[in-house]
Amino acid sequence: MTRAARLQFFQSAPNQPVRLKHYSFLRLAAASALALVAAAGCGHRNTVARQPAPAPFPPSGVPSQPSGPPPSTERQPAVAGVYTEEGVASWYGNPFDGRRTSNGEIYDMHQFTAAHRTLPFGAVLRVTNLSNGMQTQVRINDRGPFVANRVIDLSLSAAQAIGMVGPGTAHVRIEMISGPNPQLGFFGVQVGAFTVEANAEKLREQLSARYSPVSVVPFTTANGNFYRVRVGRVPTEEAANQIAVQLQAEQFTTFVVRLDN
Repeated sequence: MTRAARLQFFQSAPNQPVRLKHYSFLRLAAASALALVAAAGCGHRNTVARQPAPAPFPPSGVPSQPSGPPPSTERQPAVAGVYTEEGVASWYGNPFDGRRTSNGEIYDMHQFTAAHRTLPFGAVLRVTNLSNGMQTQVRINDRGPFVANRVIDLSLSAAQAIGMVGPGTAHVRIEMISGPNPQLGFFGVQVGAFTVEANAEKLREQLSARYSPVSVVPFTTANGNFYRVRVGRVPTEEAANQIAVQLQAEQFTTFVVRLDN
């Protein structure tokens, strides 16, 4: 188009947008925006949002998955002199899985928990299999084992972690890492567990003539309803052991227990 023709075009259509000039303005605006972004990038560091740490123990109702030991106490040394014990460990899974533990939780055999007769709920322990040196950590949330010559009942995952599922038992060392003071509380001696409440009450009456207090405590397990007979309520485990010795002399099978109720 000649210069005369272009002049004639703009004079005949004065309201038409000048597209060439508009396009040049857009290019200039885009270049300015890029320059501003580049300048901002030089003046600020990138930040990365951190995900919240997972809860150490999943809430009830969440599908069970094998999990590691309590992370809040991972790799912490045992507290010297607080609590150490050696003895035979066993483990439990079905049919107890999904049932309520002694502290009210729902037992999940894929979590790292354990049952102990005298340590307080919430205590975290390091358990070492003395035959192979393998270790795990567990949190106490249940009572037991009520079997002679056993000191702790581990969950399935904890037993797997120290290689004792196949044998069923192992000689272990228990070290308390954290938790409530194990010396505070009340202790007694369990002398029997009956499926018939009347039999438990009969034994309670017999023992009440020589010991006080004597109580019958009902509880439910995967094997049905039972009634535990317990003797004494003393402030130290040592005092409870003295009562146990007296009862053993009368041919009772005894278990010193922490009284949680």
